[in-house]
Amino acid sequence: MTELFDKRHVRRAFSRSAHGYDAAAALQHEVEGHLLESLDYRDDPKLALPPPQCVLDLGAGPGRATAAMRKRWPKARVVAVDLAMPMLREAGKRSGWWRPFDRVCADVRALPFAEGSVDVLFSNLCLQWVEDLPAAFAGFRRVLKPGGLMLVSTFGPDTLFELRESFAHADAAPHVSPFATIAQFGDALVHAGFRNPVLDRDLHETRYADLPALMRELRAIGATNALQSRRHTLTGRARFAAAARAYETFRAEDGTLPATWETITAMAWAPEPGAPIREGGFEVTTVPVGSIPIRRKPRA
Repeated sequence: MTELFDKRHVRRAFSRSAHGYDAAAALQHEVEGHLLESLDYRDDPKLALPPPQCVLDLGAGPGRATAAMRKRWPKARVVAVDLAMPMLREAGKRSGWWRPFDRVCADVRALPFAEGSVDVLFSNLCLQWVEDLPAAFAGFRRVLKPGGLMLVSTFGPDTLFELRESFAHADAAPHVSPFATIAQFGDALVHAGFRNPVLDRDLHETRYADLPALMRELRAIGATNALQSRRHTLTGRARFAAAARAYETFRAEDGTLPATWETITAMAWAPEPGAPIREGGFEVTTVPVGSIPIRRKPRA
């Protein structure tokens, strides 16, 4: 069966973007900040949880969140995991001798860590490159200790819908990845046996002078078209011009072109030992998708 994403292309794209990623990834940093704030819940004295001994940052990129968690829990072993070695080299610049953290080049779909060895699993905007979420979450559950915390974010299907619709006027080839819905994301968590999942959905908006400006930013953050079914030749001036004309229908009153980003965040807890993925054919818990709030966060 052909995989949805070209993993080698994903690795190359993020390897090329490693040096300039931080400067271009404003939205990624914003979502990361909200995820890091959510760690306060684990540290709430009411839960009486001991400090974590092992923390994973999956899809760590240049290591901003890794360094923040190393500072939060100075006695923990904090590990930056990324598919692209150049990203890990950038992360190494944040791993000082006084607060070092480990770096491992690995695929989040096949984590090279022992079963039940991790207290906190953190991943910011990485899972959109994973097509089989239930399998990925099963792997996350395997490495987490019973009662361990998983805190992750990903992009939802409304992400870059303007770009998707505009390129649909240019040709039939896919230009924007398909993203899992919040319902599919929640169901994958439940199927993997995670307890008490809490999901949230946000809509962000970024603005650009024109379509080339948006495309430059996407390349700078490594978010290029990595679909196996993508066109493997250059888009061509005529097709790009057709997409640019179609995108003009979205131009805002202030003269800028908007780009929508839907982010999904999830917090859940690993079950106790021996807990089945499903109990008696029924879901361990349910996610009230209809009650999940939507917050719009326009950005300049």
